Order: sequence, then C-alpha cells, then structure tokens
Amino acid sequence: MTTAPAPDLQTAWREGAQALREGRAAEAQAFFQQITRAGQANAAVWIGIAMARRALDDPPGERIALQEALRHDPRDLRALLMTADNYAAGGDGRAADAYYTAFVKLAEATGDPAMRAEIPRAQAMRDRFTAAYDAHLHAALTDHALGEPQGRRMRQALDLMLGKSEIYLQQPRHFYFPELPNIGYAQRADFPWLDRVEAATDAIRAELLQVLEEDAAFSPYVEAEPNRPSFNDNGMVGNPDWSAFYLWKAGAPVPENIARCPSVMPALAEAPLCQIPGRTPSIHFSLLRPGMHIAPHHGFMNARYICHLPLIVPDGCAMRVGAETRAWTEGQACVFDDSVEHEAWNRNPDRLRVVLIFDIWRPELTAAERAFVSSVLQAVDAYGADSGVAALES
Repeated sequence: MTTAPAPDLQTAWREGAQALREGRAAEAQAFFQQITRAGQANAAVWIGIAMARRALDDPPGERIALQEALRHDPRDLRALLMTADNYAAGGDGRAADAYYTAFVKLAEATGDPAMRAEIPRAQAMRDRFTAAYDAHLHAALTDHALGEPQGRRMRQALDLMLGKSEIYLQQPRHFYFPELPNIGYAQRADFPWLDRVEAATDAIRAELLQVLEEDAAFSPYVEAEPNRPSFNDNGMVGNPDWSAFYLWKAGAPVPENIARCPSVMPALAEAPLCQIPGRTPSIHFSLLRPGMHIAPHHGFMNARYICHLPLIVPDGCAMRVGAETRAWTEGQACVFDDSVEHEAWNRNPDRLRVVLIFDIWRPELTAAERAFVSSVLQAVDAYGADSGVAALES
C-alpha cells in the first residue's frame, strides 16, 4: 500500500495567501485546509480561511473559522475585528459591540499601524450599536419615568450597566464611617435650609469683592505643616493659584475676617455645620485663578458633606465628583461628598472663580454618632501633642 506524501505546509500557506490576494477565494481555502487537516493550523491560517469564506459569501463559515482563530489566540486583533464585523453584518448588535469594544481596548496598546488605523471605525461602530441598545432599553422602560426627578437613581443604574458611567466609592484619606450611602452629589432639595444661604448670594458677593481688592487677603489653600513631611504633590503646596480666605479655620472663628463679611454667618445660621474642635467647621472663600486645575483627590472623611455657594463663576469652570461633572451656577448651592474622587478647574483665560465653601454633617449620622466622630478625631489630635510622641494623623 502506498502512503500519500505529506503536504508541503509552507507551500500551502504561500499558495493560499497568493490565491487570496488574487481573489481566488475557493483555491485559497483549499490550500489553507491542507494545513488544518494536518493539525498544524494557527490563528493566522484560520483567519485566512475566514477571509476566503467572506469572499465566498459564507458568513456562518467565516464565523466558525474566526472562532477557531480566537481559540488559538483570543487577543488576535484582526480576528476580533473581523468577528465584530461578521456579527454586525448579521444584525447581532450586542455581540458586535462586545467584539468592537475588545478590539479597541487592545488595539490602543499595539504598535501595529494597520490595526491602529482601524480604531476610529471600530469606535464608530461601537458607538452606533451602543446607541441602538440604549434606545431599545429606554423604549422598553418608558413606564419607569426615567426622565423625572424620582428616576435619578434608576438612570444612574442604567448608565452604569451601559458603561456610560463608572462606580466611584467613598475613599476618605483618614477616617471612614461605615454604612453611609455612597453619594457623589447630594440632592439639593434635601437641604431646605440652603434657601437662606442662596438668598444671601448678592450680599456675600459684594463683601467678597471688597476682600478681593486686598490681594494679600487670600493665602494658598494647601500649606505645608511644620511638623509633617511635605512632598508638594501635584504642585499644590503653597500655590496661590488655589487660595482661600477663611472665616472659620480648623474649627475656630477668624473674627477679623467674619467682621469683613458680616452676611456669611447669618446666612449659615440654620446649616448643620460639622463641629470637630481643632478641625471643623471650615468656612472660606475658595479662589481658583485662570488655568488652575485641582487634580483628582479625596477628602479626609466621609462623615460630612461639602457645600459650595458659587459667587463668581466665569465660563470654563466646572467640578467633577465621581462620574458626574457639573458647572457651577452663581447663587445655586451644591452639596457633595468629598471622600468620593473629585476634581475642579478654571479654564477661563482671564477671570477668577470664587465659591463659598463650608462643611456640614452627613444627615444620616445620629447625634451620638456625630459626637463619637468628633471625640475620635480630637483624641487623634491630642496624641503626642504634649508628650513629644509623634501624632498618628493630621
């Protein structure tokens, strides 16, 4: 019995590739199948078969070949993109979106110029299918009043599922109080006492303008502490581009500054100011000079909210808290948890941005819990203060 000679697999590869380039798809497939029958196929061979089957108008066969290619190499960029295109042509938008997304993520890190050149098209296709999927879901959920104020959390849940938003958790730098709701921007309607604060906007702004006439009144918001190491992270330490004018600082009033701005404290009379001797409240005007960007960061604890009353807000100013970015509106207060990652900027080329900032207790804390938080942080501050022992926290 005569044994058939083993196929020349390198020749089969060269001949298959040549046939494919010349548009002889059936011949190309036959050459590549010599390699698969010999059990020597890799991802490239299966991609060649897929390309031949596409030319032969065989979408199901193309997809089978691409699945084999991805079984050999799940990160093969050409196989991922061809699979995305195959599903797109077949009308399976969700599968196409998944493969386009995977392709874009991997292609952005590759040095292959041909694959990188495909990124814009893949992104456009992904955006197209994402929009269609979004429209489908919203049409199916019309009974749930997503566009109404009471649908806010439902909208957030849907955005997270669709990948239009990210999850940002409370990550205070120093003190975490458990089981507080993970909220970035709080709902303004939950704080009716802010009506009194907002009503005083014009009077407070007029006093601020008088303070601004004295340039030395403001000092850098981030200051080095003489008994702590300082690395000047992000160039903030001692930087006058982010400056403050304090009415209360580290839990103590600054009488001469309060006297210069007599409208502020009456406006805050009903605010549940966070009271921790030696630390809070902090009540101050916060100034951002043109071009200033406060890099993403977290506050020191999650047991309080930070309140802003915008007073001078030119175009190009905004703040991001977690996944939500908002521009300030003069006279409209906002409340947020600064233990959630946040950043702010003033991209206006000429004008200052100034807001009044003060901190309040989280409303979920009981009186006993507020007293506990205050006692803990006072104890931290007291440790080593008189004995020369290094303090645990600042």
